[in-house]
Amino acid sequence: MAKNDKVIISCAITGAIHTPSMSDALPITPDEIATQSIAAAEAGAAIIHLHARDPKTGEPTPDPDVFMEFLPRIKQNTDAVINITTGGGLNMSLEERLAAPLRANPEMCSLNMGSMNFGIYPAADKVSTWKHDWEEPYLRGTDDFIFRNTFRDIERILKILGEEHGTRFEHECYDLGHLYNVAHFVDRGLLKPPFFIQSIFGILGGIGADLDNVMFMKRTADRLFGDDYVWSVLAAGRHQMSFVTQAALLGGSVRVGLEDSLYLAKGKMAQTNAEQVTKIRRIMEDLSLDIATPDEAREMLALKGGDDVGF
Repeated sequence: MAKNDKVIISCAITGAIHTPSMSDALPITPDEIATQSIAAAEAGAAIIHLHARDPKTGEPTPDPDVFMEFLPRIKQNTDAVINITTGGGLNMSLEERLAAPLRANPEMCSLNMGSMNFGIYPAADKVSTWKHDWEEPYLRGTDDFIFRNTFRDIERILKILGEEHGTRFEHECYDLGHLYNVAHFVDRGLLKPPFFIQSIFGILGGIGADLDNVMFMKRTADRLFGDDYVWSVLAAGRHQMSFVTQAALLGGSVRVGLEDSLYLAKGKMAQTNAEQVTKIRRIMEDLSLDIATPDEAREMLALKGGDDVGF
């Protein structure tokens, strides 16, 4: 792992997992997404990770026009790195998932590093009243859902966005094998360091939320990538704060946000993304860890800079 003295805080603003009925705080409209993104950046997030939603129903959408309603506003009001999903939402085709990134030409995109069973159906049992008809079948249908990210899909994203657009990636690794998939593309010359490795814990179908697994993933990444990578951790739901704190103590960076957890503390729902950023920043500073500015994050991750994006 690269020897960095600063912690990069990423904030995933809305995602495609939680639905509007789960929390009134989840940003849905372009205005809500922009407002919460700007506040998260002001609270200390160097990277803002973004999905889009249908403004009327809250359903995840790949529509570039919706993205372009909030991307310019966020850029104009912050210097944060804007990171756009290539994972999209459930059942989106690769073409749909790439539509917004190709239009926006961002500094960074997320890139899921393998196909997997992606089970969020247990969450449906926790909701008693639904705001929209699409939500319950969207969640329950994931007992028969494979999140597709084949080697061909990943290669296409690396070539189109990486080589042609100069975009770099948050390599989302939900399991140990995903680290080896990153190494495979490094060996083929399609990825150049530094690599931003996001280890993800607690999604049903991926590696479990056990603290031993944090060390296991880190040791494996150290063996595969040496000093050529920047390590970050996110954990789903109630595991969020404890897992990212452990990662930071091990020299890693952290990701929070309402995409990953709707809570601020046990039994307490977060009201904004900025609340989570403020909390993890306070924890980092109490541990005498320094927080990376957006420009420091750009330098650590060798990004092309905000002047070379398409929004």
